[in-house]
Amino acid sequence: MSHLSERFDAAMFDIYRRAKAEAGYNATLFLRMLSDKGGVETARQLINSTKPSDGYTSLYERGRLDLTVEAMVVENSEWHDLFVAEEIAKARIRLQRYGYSMR
Repeated sequence: MSHLSERFDAAMFDIYRRAKAEAGYNATLFLRMLSDKGGVETARQLINSTKPSDGYTSLYERGRLDLTVEAMVVENSEWHDLFVAEEIAKARIRLQRYGYSMR
């Protein structure tokens, strides 16, 4: 595993912890996915899904799309090398559809 992938895994676990602490959202399925598949594969699966995850919807309802995988991938160019351009575009489009203002 590359150093970048390891840092991405840590960032993914961080948004899990922040969602729980800051938004009161306990993303148990997300945590299981992270533990089983790792951060990059979890992000790819969520981004490439034809519909937003239940977690995405829950964070949207709480006004915290900043804590989604999509926002993390789109807003931090450090992670762009881990994804193809199409995945970054899908994440950006999903955020825009839900009215999220990018940083």
